Amino acid sequence: MATYVVSDIHGEYDMFLELLDKIGLKETDTLYVLGDILDRGPHPLRLLRKLMEMPNVVCLVGNHELMALECMEFLCKEITEESIDRIDSATIENLLSWQGNGGTITMDEFHRLDKETREDIIEFLGEFLIYEELTVNGRDFLLVHAGLGNYSPGKEMDEYSLKELVWDRADYETQYFDDVYVVTGHMPTQFIQGNPKPGYIYRKNNHIAIDCQCYAPGGRLAAICLDTGEEFYTSANGG
Repeated sequence: MATYVVSDIHGEYDMFLELLDKIGLKETDTLYVLGDILDRGPHPLRLLRKLMEMPNVVCLVGNHELMALECMEFLCKEITEESIDRIDSATIENLLSWQGNGGTITMDEFHRLDKETREDIIEFLGEFLIYEELTVNGRDFLLVHAGLGNYSPGKEMDEYSLKELVWDRADYETQYFDDVYVVTGHMPTQFIQGNPKPGYIYRKNNHIAIDCQCYAPGGRLAAICLDTGEEFYTSANGG
């Protein structure tokens, strides 16, 4: 029984299968996915449906899942003159924002699915956790997609807004907790200032950043085993 964490798979279905092979994931293991399963890469909903079939996977919400959820119910509606007349500015803004953030390929895949599968996907996305606290081999971990925006030492987890947990990037120069390791995605390690190994898992001040921008040329998908600290990587994206 081991606990693994991966994040920001972004539709890279084949990379995900490669990573599972490298990990050697067993049915008795648990795999946490820290959001951003959707968008950018070639097969976001194929990937999501694979995760739906894996009982040992626990998914957390990322900003791309939030954008999708804001739009998918609208995309399920039949296009009629009446439905078009009911489109408000917020819906249009949400659709444009999602599209501008790599959501077009997810929209296209979603349109090709039958009604029941679409509803199953919306239900599955709605069940994603916002964060998870767990203890592995005597060490405490906080798993969250992005970080703790507007961080304050005395702030309880339930006082953070969804935006602060899912959109606001972690501050790697600040140690949030003395005895808790914070595992995040969202911020590609290639862009972390001062990172000596861009594109690989970054550790500093009890932060563990695991988004290695797998969808971009030269990027890779990464995972970490919380039991041992061992890191796993796929081959680099050839672009």
